[in-house]
Amino acid sequence: MNTKTNSSMSLAKPDAQALSATQKKAVAIGVIGLFIMVLALLNVNFPNKPLFLTLSLAMITVGTVIFANNSYLSKHAGIKNDGVWFKSMISRGLLGWTLGIVLTVFYIVLYFKAEWLGLATNGASNTGLIALFDPLSFLLNGGPASQWFVYGTLYTLAILVFGYKFLLKYRHNKYQQLRTFSVMFFQLAFAFLIPEFMARLNSDTFSLPYYDLKNIWPLNYYNFDKYRVDSMIEAGDIGLALLIFGVVSIFIITPILTYKYGKRWYCSWVCGCGGLAETAGDPFRHLSDKTKRAWNIERWVIHSVVVFVTLMTTAVIYSYLGTDSSKYWLTKQIFLISVATLLTFVLALIMIFKRQELAKDAKYGAIGYFIVIMALIAMHYFSDTTNIFIFKASSLKMWYGFLIGSIFSGVIGVGFYPIFGNRVWCRFGCPMAAILGLQQRLFSRFRITTNGGQCISCGNCSTYCEMGIDVRAYAQKGENIVRSSCVGCGICAAVCPRGVLKLENDSMKGRINATSVLLGNDVDLMDLVNQR
Repeated sequence: MNTKTNSSMSLAKPDAQALSATQKKAVAIGVIGLFIMVLALLNVNFPNKPLFLTLSLAMITVGTVIFANNSYLSKHAGIKNDGVWFKSMISRGLLGWTLGIVLTVFYIVLYFKAEWLGLATNGASNTGLIALFDPLSFLLNGGPASQWFVYGTLYTLAILVFGYKFLLKYRHNKYQQLRTFSVMFFQLAFAFLIPEFMARLNSDTFSLPYYDLKNIWPLNYYNFDKYRVDSMIEAGDIGLALLIFGVVSIFIITPILTYKYGKRWYCSWVCGCGGLAETAGDPFRHLSDKTKRAWNIERWVIHSVVVFVTLMTTAVIYSYLGTDSSKYWLTKQIFLISVATLLTFVLALIMIFKRQELAKDAKYGAIGYFIVIMALIAMHYFSDTTNIFIFKASSLKMWYGFLIGSIFSGVIGVGFYPIFGNRVWCRFGCPMAAILGLQQRLFSRFRITTNGGQCISCGNCSTYCEMGIDVRAYAQKGENIVRSSCVGCGICAAVCPRGVLKLENDSMKGRINATSVLLGNDVDLMDLVNQR
């Protein structure tokens, strides 16, 4: 009798998940591409920068494509999440922590020490890594590269190549295919190529600020800065159209699309942050915290960010408006009254018509609203043209840019993918996601319906929810999922082996059907019987 132990039969650990020979070759190709960039970072002066840049980007792309093909095309289409907790890179192991540290350090250097990457100062030429991207920058926008051009190029490449990997992984699901093609298109065209081409059109007589056409306030919190508004007005009809588009996007386009499709139209189909999270961040989605404590932190933090960005933007606009009503139709006083009126109107609608649906969240909203209103009143009575309380509007913007725009969205939001999951920024810090989520909860046709009778409680849906929602708890009760944090990625439905979950747009009537199926721990059954 053969007494040898067969490790593949172990219940404690599946197969070792070792890389195949083809995957090892693919990794080697990609690493060589990255190594070229490392050499550039170390100030190796390549004789032919266009050639070496092309070679670097091409090898990274080819390596990823070969790896993805070997990982998924050799298997049948279907759910592909085997052994995720036994891979060091995606289970908070040594490789995962190493990747997290590398990404975090990269973002810190990118935001605060760009000269270490080779950014030119005092009119000198670029060196290092940034100089390697100069040929591509000159081709697209007519000028030398900046750290943001390098970042934008690598960011776009990551979405494209890992988007291809995602397409193969979920090739059995049409919804995942469509939304992945969407985020790849919007990142490449709207966030990368079009802004670079627009920069190429600038001259001594015509100049437009950098404009990512898919970014909407409050995500592009800088869009209403004085220098940007002046620049767009001075650019004539095109600039004025962009300014009007920015305003229309906030008050017309966004509410209509969110009503029809929920926040997924932006967070999972258009947004660049969501695009990176869904493609490059896909292997880390199961690391999101599902505890109630995390949910409580999420609500307080993200709504505090909304209050901060509302206050900051109002302060910035207020600081450069005039006071003479005979010269300006929009004066400081009219602007403050308009903002206060709008906030009052929104809160009144919520408290009158939707208070029961929000419960504690309505109280949180009221607290945030109170803070904003008190700040507005203080601005009106205690500030001059630039100061609010003891702070300048520019100081508020600087701190928001540092804490939220840099540290939260970049350093933590992406650097911590391997530790906290791929949607840390979207879940805890993005003010756009918070505002869209509020409307999705209160005034939208979108919901995820559940067929509780088919649920086998496998937990796949909850495990792979990147927003930390306990989807299984809803599915077990046959209750519709209408959560403000849900980005509508549809992965919960894609990994369900029984077809329990379905993303739908339907009438708002009966959309929130709490306790459709009552469980023993949901209600005191004797009290229910006595009430009836």
